[in-house]
Amino acid sequence: MQSEPVAHVLVVAHKTAATPALLDSVRERAQRGPCYFHLVVPSPGPRGGDDGRQVLALALPLLEEAAHRPVTGSVSSRHDPMDAVEETLHDGDFDEIIVSTLPRSVSRWLHLDLPRRVAHLGLPTTTVIAKDATPIRARLRPSGARWRRAG
Repeated sequence: MQSEPVAHVLVVAHKTAATPALLDSVRERAQRGPCYFHLVVPSPGPRGGDDGRQVLALALPLLEEAAHRPVTGSVSSRHDPMDAVEETLHDGDFDEIIVSTLPRSVSRWLHLDLPRRVAHLGLPTTTVIAKDATPIRARLRPSGARWRRAG
C-alpha cells in the first residue's frame, strides 16, 4: 500500500498572515491532501522592531487550526519579499507557494508584481488577496504588550 506524498507549502505573508482569506486557503489546501505549511514573514525593516515575531505569534496558532496540524514559521532578515522567498526556498524543500497580500489599491506586493515573480520560480503558486488587514491589526497591541485574541 502506497501512501500519498506529503507536500511542503511555503506561505508568504505579513499584514495578511491571519486574515480569513489566507486561513480559508490553508484550510482548503490541507483538505486536498497531506501537507506541511511554513509561514515566512519578510522583515518589516529597521523601523518594524518585533513586528515580524508578533505576526508569527498571532498567525501560527490560527494557521495550525486551519491546517489541522503544526505549522512552522520564521521571520526573514530580508525586507524585500522576493528575497525572503528565494532565501527560504534555498534553505528548505518546498513544493508549492501561497502568497498572501492586501488588495491592489494598497498592496505594495502587487505593485511589485510579487505573485508573477514568485510563479516564475517554477513552483505552483496561489495568490490570496485579503479584503484588508483588519483581522491582524485588530489583534496588535502596542510594543511590549502581550498578544490577545480578538473575538
